[in-house]
Amino acid sequence: EDEIDDPRALALRDLHALETLAAALVEKSNPPYQGWGDAVIFEACTAARIGEVSGCRVRDINTRDWIWTVRRQTTPSPGELSEGTDRRTGGGLVDKGTKGRRVRVVPLIPQVRETVLRRLEAVGMEADSRLFVGPRGGPITTAGLRRATHWDEVVAELGYERLTRHGLRHTGLTWMADSGVKPHVLQKIAGHGSITTTQRYLHPDHEAIAEAGGLLSTHLSERSRPRLRSV
Repeated sequence: EDEIDDPRALALRDLHALETLAAALVEKSNPPYQGWGDAVIFEACTAARIGEVSGCRVRDINTRDWIWTVRRQTTPSPGELSEGTDRRTGGGLVDKGTKGRRVRVVPLIPQVRETVLRRLEAVGMEADSRLFVGPRGGPITTAGLRRATHWDEVVAELGYERLTRHGLRHTGLTWMADSGVKPHVLQKIAGHGSITTTQRYLHPDHEAIAEAGGLLSTHLSERSRPRLRSV
């Protein structure tokens, strides 16, 4: 998994902090581009990876039930090795399955719905249109977002020197854990292959409770196993 040992330490404290960051990033881009701020808010509120945000298409958004079906991510391609050299050519952006190839469903909370509607209006209702694009209409990338918004400078000014684009995912998962989302549900939303990774987002008190539940479950499972009779 791609999460660090203590992802909670990298989370923004609340929605106000997130909106302040998004507004500052938009203002710093030249010319100011609202799409950068929209992508930042969407990533944090859905706890998604930036590549998954980039890969989101209009058809993946359900505004009736307000859910997002995460099917793919857009990531840089390493290209191909040129024959007889160690140089790669033909690199670019490619769509591929999510990490672990797990399709999952993510809720779109009321706080992010205005952003979603704004993006739908901006890109049109073509099913294959990307929901989030750069100012020139191309796919967004973590490097492009960082460069265009002067990310490092902005987060330093706001006191979040350690915050990266992936820290927005940490933020969303931490908020969900603190709101009381059950670990097994949080695991599905996050797309984690292991519940151990998900438990890193739990508040220490909640983590201890979850661990106690796991111990009890193991204990009961062992007691339920049929015992061999001695002969």
